[in-house]
Amino acid sequence: MGFYSRYVFPHIVEWCSAGPDTEEQRRLALASAGGEVLEIGFGTGKNFLLYPKSVSRVIAVDCERMQPRKVLDRIAAAPVPITPIYQDASRQLPFGDNSFDTVVTTFTLCSIDDVESAVQEIGRVLKPTGSYLFLEHGHSADPHVARQQELLAPLVRVVGAGCRMNRQIDHLISGSGLHIVALDRFVMPNTPRILGEMYRGAAKSMN
Repeated sequence: MGFYSRYVFPHIVEWCSAGPDTEEQRRLALASAGGEVLEIGFGTGKNFLLYPKSVSRVIAVDCERMQPRKVLDRIAAAPVPITPIYQDASRQLPFGDNSFDTVVTTFTLCSIDDVESAVQEIGRVLKPTGSYLFLEHGHSADPHVARQQELLAPLVRVVGAGCRMNRQIDHLISGSGLHIVALDRFVMPNTPRILGEMYRGAAKSMN
């Protein structure tokens, strides 16, 4: 991870996701989380303060150490126990099959190189009765916006430290062996349209 990605980009992410609209969407995405939770791509720990009391513990995985002091502060203030692990989520996760009641990603799938493998790992570690909860931005259903996304994707990938803003999140999840049981598509307020095309929902294992 270069200087920009390690020291500059995390501050940009903090600033862009600091508004009440984004926090409310995170709360909605996490509302049904419960039991043993795996969060993939926790970044600076924005979700840690928002987990409901139905959660017994969160194992939080990320491949990079972004703002470690802030992460530790949020772990200390979280209403549930948080254990951070630093590992590439596209590789095999160090957990057995059917280990978690809930798996969570928020603003994560855009930045994983081998995203198909990562979602397959989500399906592997998720219990048959568990839920995968996601809040992601991605490809627009509006053809005009989608064309803008395709045009600007190379620039955004550089500025956004690997962000692929034009991934079709629902297709990625369904194509990796999970069954989407709830999906809300909307545009995030006060956000450029090419970056604010949102997917919030839940998926289940097909096993």
